[in-house]
Amino acid sequence: MRVRLLVAAGLTLTSLALAGCTSHKPGECDTTDDCKQQPDYANDVCVNKKCVECGADTDCKAGFVCQSQMCVPKPECSGPADCGAGKKCEAGKCVTAGCTTNADCPGGKCLSGACRAADACNADTDCTGGQTCQAGTCAAAPQCKLETIHFAFNEAQLDDAAQSTLKSDAECIQQRHLSVELQGNADERGTEEYNLHLGERRAASAKKYLQSMGVDASKMKTLSYGKERPVNPGHDEAAWSENRRVDVVEK
Repeated sequence: MRVRLLVAAGLTLTSLALAGCTSHKPGECDTTDDCKQQPDYANDVCVNKKCVECGADTDCKAGFVCQSQMCVPKPECSGPADCGAGKKCEAGKCVTAGCTTNADCPGGKCLSGACRAADACNADTDCTGGQTCQAGTCAAAPQCKLETIHFAFNEAQLDDAAQSTLKSDAECIQQRHLSVELQGNADERGTEEYNLHLGERRAASAKKYLQSMGVDASKMKTLSYGKERPVNPGHDEAAWSENRRVDVVEK
């Protein structure tokens, strides 16, 4: 009996000794499993023998990173490269960068004291390469078109509509630095010789008006086709009114 008691006592002491070797103070650990066995630290990981919220970003849930062994919301940025043109990183957030010149805005431009994208604009003067400012962005300007003018029967004088059209043509010629041909035309009535002369007078009227709008005379050539080139082959007033014209043609 005595022997049995001694053996039992020995086993008990051995168990206590082993238990003493593996016990930890609250928050202390050798492995993460040691933390899981402590109710107050069950969700922690073991880092440097201490149970902490995290030791690396992978210990945190999506959208969070590990800072000072705590999971915190992931910042929007950590440096300028994370924000793109026209912005800078402040306190983990991308904000519009202040500036005085374009040199202050790598990859962008300085507009009204703020860095913005390279193609941003407030006015046409903020754009280059023939572009214009459209809805705050520099874009290729819509290409203007030259328009035909028309005349009353047997007339070479310009009415208000023709003058308005030629004014737009003048702006287009100057904008695009064009050379043009002013082609005078007449309807089918009258002789060939008369209509050639009428076409010449109509082309000359157009040239004179374009010159008054600032178009260089050397950029314009006049000629007459008379009644040889109708755009409408009809034989009524509707057709004739279309054929009494000067075509302003890019050359």
